[in-house]
Amino acid sequence: MTLKKALNFFKGLKTETTKKSELKIYEKFIYTLAELENREFSKDEIQSIETELDSLQLESTPENRKKFFKKTLNKFENYLKDTFYLTNKGYYTQLYGGLGLSFGLMCGVAILSNLGSLGISLGLIGGMVVGAIIGRNKDAEVKAAGNML
Repeated sequence: MTLKKALNFFKGLKTETTKKSELKIYEKFIYTLAELENREFSKDEIQSIETELDSLQLESTPENRKKFFKKTLNKFENYLKDTFYLTNKGYYTQLYGGLGLSFGLMCGVAILSNLGSLGISLGLIGGMVVGAIIGRNKDAEVKAAGNML
């Protein structure tokens, strides 16, 4: 399936549904495919992307479309990240923010436990802030390298 055909396919799906959760997934697919169309790729790279789109079997008719296309979008984004080092906006901020929450909880329990629940809260907030700052810096690096969709 070509990029143009996949883009038109998701635009068609977007007009067919009224569910907000499905619309968000289709809009993410449309945004990603439109950004890929605007980038410069070699013929082999385009062929590789189109082969991946074929392997996702987008034109199948699943019972739960939202679940199917959400999994498909995750597979496609992972493929783009692994093959071309392309990530979406805010990818690392979200990733490091979650990791910061985990480490902040551990630090809040281990180090600040003498403050009670306040120590856990401070650990969570501090970890999330530090993680988000690190993630935003990483996102800025990726954007500067031109690897952000």
